[in-house]
Amino acid sequence: MIADDSAAGLPDLNRRHFLVTSLAAGFAVAAVTPALAQAIHTSDEGLVAGEVKIPVADGAIPAYRAHPATGGPFPTVLVIQEIFGVHEHIKDVCRRLAKLGYYAIAPEMYARQGDVSKLESIKDIMTQVVSKVPDAQVNGDLDAAVAFARASGKADVARLGVTGFCWGGRAVWLYAAHNPAVKAGVSWYGLLGAPPWNPKGTSAISVGKTVKVPVLGLYASKDGFIPNADVDAMKAQIRRSKSQIVVYQDVDHGFNADYRPTYNASAAYDGWRRMQEWFKSNGVV
Repeated sequence: MIADDSAAGLPDLNRRHFLVTSLAAGFAVAAVTPALAQAIHTSDEGLVAGEVKIPVADGAIPAYRAHPATGGPFPTVLVIQEIFGVHEHIKDVCRRLAKLGYYAIAPEMYARQGDVSKLESIKDIMTQVVSKVPDAQVNGDLDAAVAFARASGKADVARLGVTGFCWGGRAVWLYAAHNPAVKAGVSWYGLLGAPPWNPKGTSAISVGKTVKVPVLGLYASKDGFIPNADVDAMKAQIRRSKSQIVVYQDVDHGFNADYRPTYNASAAYDGWRRMQEWFKSNGVV
């Protein structure tokens, strides 16, 4: 890895409201303990990769950033975390994208609300942290990540893509509706109905018809968190748009999470292939 000084020169920002000022190491406790031996680790050789601080209106949030060490500016991909925050799996996704020639950046979306890396259950994560994270904050922090990438001189944000997983997969749909400058999105098993942490919150289904950005949704037929009825409802919403949904049969939620028992190598490989093709066919290349 080649280090750089991307975080240097930031103003003395007020961090009084920020409970997370640096990224956790390893895998989140609630994700799986211990991480499975099959977990993929992508080398940072030939990359600039590591933690950075993204200035936002009320301070700075930590993020993981990776891009090739030479060349650029590179097409840009926002990587939106699982419900477990920016832990090792999300960092590895950024490195995988960087190996493909992208500038990938994953901001910690819970920086103001709390550190989920040590919480022991999804229920605790939802009640103690996620339920306090407004969608407007998420969209604003993603906008800030785009601005940070642009200012680095290494990212071409005119070629902007976004991908996310589970909690972040829902955020892909909402951010695509928020920012029409996105060229393409890929949502991996992103929640579609009303979010369980806020039953009155915006559902991805409710914005599906209005999203102009082409979004590829990758879903699982045996997903215990996302009913097949929700997938069918989303298909109906996007049927006249450029978006598409692929459903993998006999596969469970989290099929790309190689550190978890739900990992399905075949579906993960095919989804990764489809993501690359989706980005390339929609100008994120």
